[in-house]
Amino acid sequence: MIIGTNEILYRIQKALKLNLEDIIEAYKLENYKMPKTHLKNILKRRQDKDFMLCSYEELGVFLDGLVTLKRGPSPQKREDNETIELTNNLILKKLRVALELKESEVEIIFGLADVTLSKQELKSLFRKEGHKNFKACSDTLLMSFLEGLDEFYYEREEA
Repeated sequence: MIIGTNEILYRIQKALKLNLEDIIEAYKLENYKMPKTHLKNILKRRQDKDFMLCSYEELGVFLDGLVTLKRGPSPQKREDNETIELTNNLILKKLRVALELKESEVEIIFGLADVTLSKQELKSLFRKEGHKNFKACSDTLLMSFLEGLDEFYYEREEA
C-alpha cells in the first residue's frame, strides 16, 4: 500500500477539522501562496473531477505551517534553501510537534487504530535516521496513526 500525499493532507484536514481558510493560513505562515482553487482540487478524491496531485513540497510546507499555526513561529528557523526529504517519520514528528502530543497521547492514538507499540518501538519512530535504534515508519503505520488521530479528535454530538 502506497499512501499518497493527497490522502495524508485530506486525513489531517478531516481529523483536525481544518477548514480551507485554516489550511491557507498555514501556507501563508510559511510564505507559500496556495490558491484556494488548487487547495480544493488537492483535497478532492482521486476519482473526482478536477482532482490534482499534492506535491511533497506542498505537503511539507503545510506541515511546517501547521506547526507554526498551532505553536507559533520557531526561534530557530532553518534556511529556505535547505531541503529535507519528507518521510513518514518526519510527517509523524511534525504532527506530534504541531499538536503538542505527549508520548502517552501518541500511544493512545495508535491504540485507537488497534496498533500496539512498545515504548521502545514508539521512541524508535522519532529517532534520527542514522541512529542505531531508528525504525522507519511504514505507510500502514502512518495510515493507522492518521485513523487514530481522527478518532482522538472526534467530537460526539450531544443528543
